[in-house]
Amino acid sequence: MMMDILMYLFETYVHSDADLQVDQDELEDELLRAGFKQKDIYKALEWLEDLAELQNTDNHSAIAMSAATSTRIYTAQEMTRMDVKSRGLLMFLEQIGVLTTETREMVIDRVMGLETNDFELDDLKWIILMVLFNVPGNENAYTLMEELIYTAERGVVH
Repeated sequence: MMMDILMYLFETYVHSDADLQVDQDELEDELLRAGFKQKDIYKALEWLEDLAELQNTDNHSAIAMSAATSTRIYTAQEMTRMDVKSRGLLMFLEQIGVLTTETREMVIDRVMGLETNDFELDDLKWIILMVLFNVPGNENAYTLMEELIYTAERGVVH
């Protein structure tokens, strides 16, 4: 349910170019009117705050300095949440330059921040878009990711 709220917000406020400066109370009211539960709304808004906070911390300075040839080893919890296809997508996107080691770690952090046992490849794609949209300097990567998603949906793969 939290993923539904995040996708609703992303589509409503990003893809529609709606005003992103929305009062949190108004936003909560809108989500309640849309049929979402208060508890899920709070979790989704907290998830978004945590995403914004990732940009403001120096946690990723060691990641940014890691070698391009390094390999990401996933924890047992990460492998439980993200199946082989999800991990393969992350590796592919990193290899073609859509994700950096830093944005990859932000994506993994936000995947693990979801409170769900129902995590699918499509959910990962949305989270990647949200991370790339929210991290300054990733406009080209965001556009490329969007193109990859919509091309795959049409069944055209290069």
